[in-house]
Amino acid sequence: MDGAERLRSGPAAAVRDPRLFEEFYRRHVDAVMRFVARRVDDPHTAADLTAEIFLAVLDSAHSYRPRLGSETAWLYGIARNVVSSERRRVAREAERDLRFSGRRLLEADDIARIEDRLDAESPGRRALAALASLPEGEKAVMEMIAVDQLTVTEAAAALGIRQVTARVRLHRARKALREEADVKAPENDPDPAAPPARPVSPPGARSPDPSLLHVARGGARA
Repeated sequence: MDGAERLRSGPAAAVRDPRLFEEFYRRHVDAVMRFVARRVDDPHTAADLTAEIFLAVLDSAHSYRPRLGSETAWLYGIARNVVSSERRRVAREAERDLRFSGRRLLEADDIARIEDRLDAESPGRRALAALASLPEGEKAVMEMIAVDQLTVTEAAAALGIRQVTARVRLHRARKALREEADVKAPENDPDPAAPPARPVSPPGARSPDPSLLHVARGGARA
């Protein structure tokens, strides 16, 4: 945990004081925007979700426990719920236009700034896509640790699960990614002396993102 965070007013104090909340917001808005930008690719959606995450802080501030992880890790747990809720909402919409109703207009500079952030986080979106084949629980733990750079302890707290559960899911996720990588290795690195072979994988199959393979084989911070 960032030691400096312990010296600042936490979420509970921030929601009671507009000045402290503004300080809290400025302290974390970039990290929250990066989290969102790893999961969406539209600047309006990114702006709306970031705002919703900080609104959700008002209702969830009492749940923050410093001993379980940093403010950032706690915010990531809230952010993940907000992003998941948005995805479910969009899936239920009958008309695409409803997705844009009621949105505040963004200035051109705002859009350009968010688009720059979206571009910067595109590797994170590719990494998340590489986890798509994992079961939901294992994927959630892996994305928090491999993509969002939380410790196992912080990932468990963010997801509301026990540390031992997080470690088991992380182990299973790594094992699945290693096995998938091993299966695809021969077709991605054929014997140069052998005649060209037809692809084994069906069209559109996705190989694990190379940036995740070292995580699948490596350790994680406690």
